[in-house]
Amino acid sequence: MLRRLAPALLTLVVVALGITALTARPQRAAPERTADFVVLAGVAGLRWEDVDAQTTPTLWRMARDGSIGSLSVRSAHRPTCPVDGWLTLGAGSYAAWNGSRQSEGCPPTAVTVEQPDGIGANLPDQESVVRHNQERLPWGTVPGALSESVRCSVAVGPGAAVAAARPFGRVDRYAAALPEDPAELLGSCVLSIVDLGTVTGEDPARRAAAAREADARLARVLAARPPRSVVFVAGVSDTDVPSRLHVAVADGPGWERGWLTSASTGREGYLQLVDLAPTALTALGRPMPERLFLGRPAVSVDGRPADLATAIAQPADADREAAAQRRVADWFFALLAGVQVLLAVAVLPLLRRARRHAGPYGPEPVSPRVVSVVELLLIAAALAVPAALLADAVPWWRGDHAGVYFAGVTVVLLAAATAVVRLAPGYASTLGPLGAVAGLTTLAVGVDVLTGARLQLNGVVGYSALEGGRYAGLGTVGLGVFLAGALLSAGWLAQRVRRSWRPMVVVAVGGVAVVVVGSPYLGADPIGAIALTAGLSVAAAISAGGWLTISRLAWATMAGLALTIGFAVLDLRRPAAERGSLGRFLAAVGDGTGGLTVHRSSTANFETLVNSPLTVLALAGALLVWFALLQPWGGLMRLFGIYPAVRAAMAGTAVAAVIGGLLGGDALDVAGAAGALVVPMAALAALRVLDHSTDRTLPDAAGQRDGEPDGDDASGGDAPGGDGDGPGGGDGPGGGHTGGPGGDGPDGDGDGPDDGGPGGDGGGPTTGSRADGRATRANDGDRASTDRPSTEVTAS
Repeated sequence: MLRRLAPALLTLVVVALGITALTARPQRAAPERTADFVVLAGVAGLRWEDVDAQTTPTLWRMARDGSIGSLSVRSAHRPTCPVDGWLTLGAGSYAAWNGSRQSEGCPPTAVTVEQPDGIGANLPDQESVVRHNQERLPWGTVPGALSESVRCSVAVGPGAAVAAARPFGRVDRYAAALPEDPAELLGSCVLSIVDLGTVTGEDPARRAAAAREADARLARVLAARPPRSVVFVAGVSDTDVPSRLHVAVADGPGWERGWLTSASTGREGYLQLVDLAPTALTALGRPMPERLFLGRPAVSVDGRPADLATAIAQPADADREAAAQRRVADWFFALLAGVQVLLAVAVLPLLRRARRHAGPYGPEPVSPRVVSVVELLLIAAALAVPAALLADAVPWWRGDHAGVYFAGVTVVLLAAATAVVRLAPGYASTLGPLGAVAGLTTLAVGVDVLTGARLQLNGVVGYSALEGGRYAGLGTVGLGVFLAGALLSAGWLAQRVRRSWRPMVVVAVGGVAVVVVGSPYLGADPIGAIALTAGLSVAAAISAGGWLTISRLAWATMAGLALTIGFAVLDLRRPAAERGSLGRFLAAVGDGTGGLTVHRSSTANFETLVNSPLTVLALAGALLVWFALLQPWGGLMRLFGIYPAVRAAMAGTAVAAVIGGLLGGDALDVAGAAGALVVPMAALAALRVLDHSTDRTLPDAAGQRDGEPDGDDASGGDAPGGDGDGPGGGDGPGGGHTGGPGGDGPDGDGDGPDDGGPGGDGGGPTTGSRADGRATRANDGDRASTDRPSTEVTAS
């Protein structure tokens, strides 16, 4: 009865863990009305390195008394040029000015502003801009949504006119330049948008002069601000390539001396350009337009250093790191893909010659020294991503040669991690390196997530705040290596216990991983948690042996669906501003706008598939597995027959990685990151299991097989319910690579036919018997016969 109920109980445990992790959210007080007037002042290109007490004294004092943060200026165009930034500010969603432009750089864009009555203004191009954003871009953006949400708005300068123009082009009140005394103008409407100028170029003197002029205009704004008002200063766009992080400052009631953050970033000290529109409306106590804003209201949180210079140094340093990250990440992943492809090619001849031949003739075996070197290279390749993650603990980006410093730090950490695996107990066993590498990877990524994912933010193998996709929790690469490491660790541990306990071990380890991935306090990736749940269910179902039968697949599918439905129902019950990505998508489906989300996801999948080096990793790994490791000479099928829990872990990893990438809009990136860990370890384990293919396991005095607990029978395999290598087991008479009759059938777990089939892929009565009468060592594929006494027999 317990055996029959086990799948149902495991399914319930996985679902309960997942829903608990996904639905528990940090308690944040809802933003409240804090002002009667809001002034949004923008300076295109303004970065934190431009702010100091001498050059920008007004902004310095405002930052000292108010709240500060790093502003990501992502728009619908890359890079975000000034006109795109102003348009995005007024839309509250990713927007772009229409017209043909270069893919890089920001050429001057003339904006026609007409003033027919001397009070307001009109943008004759606004109609075509709205049509361009509605019909040709996937965001469904409505330019002017912010101005449409208030009765009256003021714009000063051409950039502000772009932000304040209503969808039909009208600007309520407009001034081409800031008056000497703008008090009357700023007090005429509850919302004012002011263009303070542009800071461009890389020449320090030129940037300082432009920042000084903008600061002088800001001084006039602050002197004339209406009573009970909030003033926001934002570097609304890029002016050069590459993109950078920009200034965000808020000053007014409720914004005193803190860090700016929003629900769209989930990271203290970071907010997006699309957050400014909902922030302005929330400060004024106005309702949000439904389904128009992608951003979330910003709030001020405590924790900022008391010294302003120290506080400003943090976002300035983050800007330098984010700028360096993009350059270094491109060559790192290209190099990683190239190295892994070369290793895959180098492993092929070793696989063909790794298995010992029973007869006197055969190819000369590869030198053990060469095999040892290749094994170390495979371990280093698998540990490359964790080493690169840990390298961000060292501020390599502060030097003039950031890429060289990063490479040096990564190589040192990679050598240290490889040495740890090499010197770890059990390295000589077949699964020793796999378990050590999986454990180190899971530990490295898990500790980073538990401590706030600081190494992933703007990290080479993490995510960039410049991209605007993620600011906290697990990134794409982190998710791939973490789910692979967690499932391989679970399989490695499960292989060391009795068959009946293996699903419980897999669920215990994988369940913790689901919580880490999905919890809003930790990984904050509900899509990743759902994908990991599906992979975990598959792994648990086949960890005890046998194939993925219809009943097992049904339980795995039910677990994934139950988790998804449970989370979706609870997410939909939250207020609209607090919903996660799944809840927002289902709400959009309900009101007929879900097609935009599907279109954005499919577009992102295609772009990632075509442009990402991780796609090469995923495809190269799949080709190596399918055309080499899974072939009769490749060793992976033999490995799967002897170690069903490892087979389950690898199958679960493939399922989770593919689902997580496709649903998250990352195509094969998650699979590529997971493959960077799994494929080298699979190749190494296959090499070792082939090297032991002629060894035989014989019973010892206690009737145990090496690596198995008490209770195994004396026939060299397991007792009923086992998966041993004795007669009727994986490598018994008539065995070969994957086992003789009954590998996981009647003498296995009773799930059906044997794994290997009669004769496996070998032949003869006992694969590995020596024709010249030499002794055959007793070995189960893990360690030599010298580990136990009296285990040698002589072939007659």
